[in-house]
Amino acid sequence: METVLLYILGVVVVVIGLALSIGLHEIGHLLPAKAFGVKVTQYMIGFGPTLWSRRKGETEYGVKAVPLGGYIAMIGMFPPAKKGGKVQASSTGFFKQLVQEGAPEKKQSALSTMVDDARQSSADTIGEGEDHRAFYRLPVFKRVIIMLGGPTMNLLIAVVLFAILLMGFGTAQASTTVGSVSQCVLPATSTRQACEPTDEKAPGAAAGLQPGDRLVSIDGAAITSWDQSTAIIRESPGTPLTVIVERDGSPLNLTITPKLTERYVTDAAGKVEKDSAGKAVTQEVGFVGIGPAGELVQQPATAVLPAVGDNIGAVVHMIANLPQRMVDIANAAFGPGERDPNGPISVVGVGRVAGEIASIDTIPVASKIASLLGLLASLNVALFVFNLIPLMPLDGGHVAGALWEGLRRWVARLFKRPDPGPVDTARLMPLTFAVVIVLGGMSLLLIYADIVKPINLFG
Repeated sequence: METVLLYILGVVVVVIGLALSIGLHEIGHLLPAKAFGVKVTQYMIGFGPTLWSRRKGETEYGVKAVPLGGYIAMIGMFPPAKKGGKVQASSTGFFKQLVQEGAPEKKQSALSTMVDDARQSSADTIGEGEDHRAFYRLPVFKRVIIMLGGPTMNLLIAVVLFAILLMGFGTAQASTTVGSVSQCVLPATSTRQACEPTDEKAPGAAAGLQPGDRLVSIDGAAITSWDQSTAIIRESPGTPLTVIVERDGSPLNLTITPKLTERYVTDAAGKVEKDSAGKAVTQEVGFVGIGPAGELVQQPATAVLPAVGDNIGAVVHMIANLPQRMVDIANAAFGPGERDPNGPISVVGVGRVAGEIASIDTIPVASKIASLLGLLASLNVALFVFNLIPLMPLDGGHVAGALWEGLRRWVARLFKRPDPGPVDTARLMPLTFAVVIVLGGMSLLLIYADIVKPINLFG
């Protein structure tokens, strides 16, 4: 029962953290919008039916039923049609369409109707005497500031969380304490992992090493890191080594002779290297059969921004390869394929991971809190990067539209041409609609995959 409650607690913590991140994202839009005089009619967390709302001044603040996003509603998001147009009812009676004065009425396509309806809906938000407070009336740089306010808030949240995580809790690193001792010698390419009575005993176990022993020195060289001890062992096959360990506060002298055996070659990141044929590369090195115990090491403030940068790079790489990743996820969800533990997951998957972190008994409380903070920090990095994609309705799409307008006006001034006016971003509504459908489809696929074949980070 306690495990179930801890699982639920982990899910609740992440849901609340995500809701706060979304709320602060929208505040990042709200504050500059109000500072620049734009009328904001709504500030909402979530979508769907409104669960609670309260009006303060000209803005309604509220929470909606589906906590998967949020928005602020600003008047005049789209500029009006070109001069000379007028609003006329469409044939359906539900939308408005624009026709030129004196031109014969034409039947509009669905896409044209969608554009006109978006433009008219934007115009309907502007009350009498409020045109000067419309979003599209702002200078380009102010519109860019408003739209970048949300992603910037997520970036700041990520920086703060990474600072708490790295400087307060620290990062898991290999210590000089023995965490595990292999009982037998098995080559890296062995198809089995369990030892059998006929297997040769591993040098570490044969010498009497035990989990919890702290390496003090090897052949007279003081050991300050696990990598240092590994380097000595790998270069000393068949050579007896004098090893001093600290056990229960007292020094203990042992003699260990590393065994020459086959091990995988790994890169700086710890990943197994592969040859041109895709086969894992191995080499024969000295082997003792011990593994390190992990410890949390607090990091300096200078480590925070590089960590955030690495996380941003990982998200950018994931998004750049998103089509292939979604194909892999589909193969895993509907076939025998396996999920990539470093691949994208849905809100359901995030909640599941959070629940697993909170409910595992073998993880200390401090490590659980650190893991949940890291999860929320990574979520905010993902929100930051994803919202910068230059496609509407994402923030990056609005930024791209404003920058394009600024470029057009700059070119017009440069060549002494008439001001081309605001960019008619309403024309992008069909593309926006397509983006929403694609994003919705990907979200449904991820949710389905996280239900039928979830990523299990803990084996």
